[in-house]
Amino acid sequence: MNKILTSALILAALALATAVQTGCGKQSNQPGSIRIDWATYNPVGLVLREKQFLEQDLAKDGVKVEWVQSLGSNKALELLNSKSIDFGSTAGAAAFIGKANGNPIKAVYVFSKPEWTALVVTKDSPIRRIEDLKGRKVAVTRGTDPHVFLLRALESVGLSEKDVELVPLQHSDGRNALEKGDVDAWAGLDPLLAQTEVDKGSRLFYRDPSKNTYGVLDVREAFAKQYPAYVGRVILAYEKARLWAIQNPGEYRRILARDAKLNDAVAAKVLERTDISHPIIGEDQKQAIAAAGGVLKQSGIIKANVDVNQVVADLIDPQYARAVIH
Repeated sequence: MNKILTSALILAALALATAVQTGCGKQSNQPGSIRIDWATYNPVGLVLREKQFLEQDLAKDGVKVEWVQSLGSNKALELLNSKSIDFGSTAGAAAFIGKANGNPIKAVYVFSKPEWTALVVTKDSPIRRIEDLKGRKVAVTRGTDPHVFLLRALESVGLSEKDVELVPLQHSDGRNALEKGDVDAWAGLDPLLAQTEVDKGSRLFYRDPSKNTYGVLDVREAFAKQYPAYVGRVILAYEKARLWAIQNPGEYRRILARDAKLNDAVAAKVLERTDISHPIIGEDQKQAIAAAGGVLKQSGIIKANVDVNQVVADLIDPQYARAVIH
C-alpha cells in the first residue's frame, strides 16, 4: 500500500509541476504563510493537521502553515471574508450563501460527501414527523448545511421557517439546548449529532442523505489569483491526508475521536456516514448546491434577484484539483 501511495503522490507532483508551467501560470512569488482552518466536521483536515503533510512540503520554500479552528461553516466563511484564513472548510450550501452575499471565494476540493446533518429530538419526544415541528422551537446554526437541511425538510411538507420558532445557536449550543429541553428539536451536525445519538439516546427522526450538501474546501479568490501554484499544493497535501485516512482507518478514527473529544463509538458512527472517496469538485456538487440554492432563494436567505446557477458556476472551480489528482 505504501508503494501505491508513493506512486500516486509522485504522479500528482509531476502533474502539479506541469500545471504550474502551463494552466495555472508560472509562479514567481510566494506567500509568507498559508492560513488554513481545521474543523471537527472535516476529518480529513484533522489528519492533514496531525500529519503535517503541508508543513513538510512547504518547508523547503520557507512558507509557514498557520491553523485556525472553525466551529461551523458560518464561522469559516467569516474567517475567509475577513482575510483571517486563506482556506476554509464549509458545506457546499453554506459556501453558496457566502458567495451569493459577496464573499469572494472559490470551492476547489471535496473533503467529504457526508450525511452529517439530520433533524433530531430527545429519545422521549412526541415529535415523529416534520409536520410535528409546527409551532415548535428548533435550534439551528444559520447559514450552515443543517439550516439548509431544515428549510428543505420543511418545504417538503409545505411548511417554511415561519411555521416554526427558530432558535439561532452555534452547533454545540444547539445540542446542549436540545439535551436540556430548552428547544423541541435541533438541526444537528456531526460529530455532535452522533454524540447526542450515542451518549444520550437522542433520536434522528428525519434523515435524507440527498439533502446534505458536500463538504468543500474554499479558498479566497485573491489568494488563488496571486498564488495559484500554492492552491494546488494545498490540495495535493489534502490528497496525501485523504489517501492516508483510507489506508489507516483505525488511526483515522482515533484522530477524529481525540480532536473532537469523542469516544470511539461516536467517532466510528461519524465515519460510517462520511464518504471521502471522490475528492474532485465538479458537476455533482453543482447540482446539489443549486438544488439547495433554490430553497434558500424561496426562503429569503438570499436575495430574490440572485441567479442561482450563475453563482454556483462562479463558486465551483475544479481546475486546481484536476491538475493534481489522477
